[in-house]
Amino acid sequence: MIVYAVPITLEKASLMNPIDEVLIALRRVIRATDIFSRHLMKSSGLTAPQLLVMQTIRNESRTTGSALAKRVSVSQATLTTILDRLENKGYINRERSENDKRKVMVSLTDAGLDAIKGSPQPLQESFIRQFQNLQDWEKTQIISSLQRVAQMMDAQHLDASPVLDVGELDRGEEESTPSFID
Repeated sequence: MIVYAVPITLEKASLMNPIDEVLIALRRVIRATDIFSRHLMKSSGLTAPQLLVMQTIRNESRTTGSALAKRVSVSQATLTTILDRLENKGYINRERSENDKRKVMVSLTDAGLDAIKGSPQPLQESFIRQFQNLQDWEKTQIISSLQRVAQMMDAQHLDASPVLDVGELDRGEEESTPSFID
């Protein structure tokens, strides 16, 4: 008897176990995010959260740290670490507000503007464009399904921002480990 290896195609995927289909889809999302993150780091020396923060600063000209943290949906502590790294690279300036010395204003340097220009478009921008073109019922279905998957992976309590990236957002803080890993 001769046995031939046949690659799995979309047509044959329906013959797969539904659990395998879900795990393969999740793995593809993780791999796509990982591949993009490595490409971004290699091409620009930035992480996706750093790029998002810099783009937000560019779009708002000068802003405060607290306003920036809200805008990019990260904690003040996480943002401070990201800003420290960007300042060390010479991409941003932080200075006390003239009007209110309690506020620290954040702005991009010329080097920061150049770094943004040379960076690839964030992965989530392509996703956002395609997601916005879906019907409302499709959007609701995707949101509901992904929220359920996060719950099934005991990840619903993890802090997350709307940035497609792998690892820690500031590459310095440790997150709590989901119970399924313990």
